Amino acid sequence: MWALLCEIPYGGTTTYGEIAKAVALRSGLASMSSQAVGGAVGHNPISIIIPCHRVIGRDGSLTGYAGGIEKKIHLLEHEGALSSLFYTPRRGTAL
Repeated sequence: MWALLCEIPYGGTTTYGEIAKAVALRSGLASMSSQAVGGAVGHNPISIIIPCHRVIGRDGSLTGYAGGIEKKIHLLEHEGALSSLFYTPRRGTAL
């Protein structure tokens, strides 16, 4: 999974679901849940190197960044990846 995260280009984003599909494909699994990906991404020990801030919810939600949503927004802005379609949910366990 870490290798897949490193393949997300600077200024790009992908979803937890897309990462889950790619991990399942590369691992020979029938499927993998996006929640499993979220759990793993949340335990990224070297987020400065492995760009987990580039992973967003399929609906454009900016959730699940261990460094905090404000830092995720800042990093995406810095890379030119922040879209007006992205949003921060008001409620949820991933905030």
